[in-house]
Amino acid sequence: MTQSDAALRRRILAIQRDEVTEQHVYRALAKRQQDPANKELLERIARDEARHAEYWSTLTETRVSPRRIACWWYGLMARTLGLTFAVRLMERAERNAQAVYAELAEAYPESVRIGEEEEEHEGMLVAMIDEERLRYVGSVVLGLSDALVELTGALAGLTLALQDTRTIGMVGLVTGLAAAMSMGASEYLSTKAEEGDEKKPGKAAIYTFVTYLLTVLLLIVPYLILSTPLPALALTLGGAMLIILFFTYYVAVAKDAPLWPRFFEMGGLTLFVAAASFCIGFLVRLLFGIDA
Repeated sequence: MTQSDAALRRRILAIQRDEVTEQHVYRALAKRQQDPANKELLERIARDEARHAEYWSTLTETRVSPRRIACWWYGLMARTLGLTFAVRLMERAERNAQAVYAELAEAYPESVRIGEEEEEHEGMLVAMIDEERLRYVGSVVLGLSDALVELTGALAGLTLALQDTRTIGMVGLVTGLAAAMSMGASEYLSTKAEEGDEKKPGKAAIYTFVTYLLTVLLLIVPYLILSTPLPALALTLGGAMLIILFFTYYVAVAKDAPLWPRFFEMGGLTLFVAAASFCIGFLVRLLFGIDA
């Protein structure tokens, strides 16, 4: 066997292992599904992956085991972040294999059909998954974005106006709790007024309220553990950027949307409001003669 033949075989073995891994992941996800349509969908994808793996095994004349860590990881993602997120994450990884399929096309024409099936057929099936948390992602976005923009702005303004971290934290908590209830009520009324919307007003309100409140709690933590306001504000802003990055990545994967434009838009707006509020807090401190 030449060096190029050995390298080609290693690449095919890697693809074969990916197919076997995805087969096991899809079957495991299907077993945990209560929705019959989603269960059948995942079982169909698993059968496709098994057929692909079988084809590659005829070329390598080898049986391979799945990547256990990958199986565990995608299972964890499905349990914590949802079925759609886990499946979309695998789908993104599969797109990276398209270049390999193209390279193998001349020697193994069947790889063209497999590549097309991976890209089109599975993508079509994955897009059919119906999951509650994605129907309410708009409510989550509302709670998250409002909490980030409003509370980081409020905390930035209070940082210079009050200059006492414990007081700032308590004021931020009270303000955030009141705003969370207000946003939840607004989302309830807004969803109820929308005709033909699949979302339930009560659930939409709960998603908005809980997301807002959790974001508030994360943002005020630095003010409760630090004694100096400016480092607390810096940690709060850094935490806000991490929250935005995590959530925009989640939406980008689950909705198959671009990541960075959404991140820079949301992050830039949050930092702009925080900077403006910081300046307002400085002016308030000067005007009312508040001492440090």
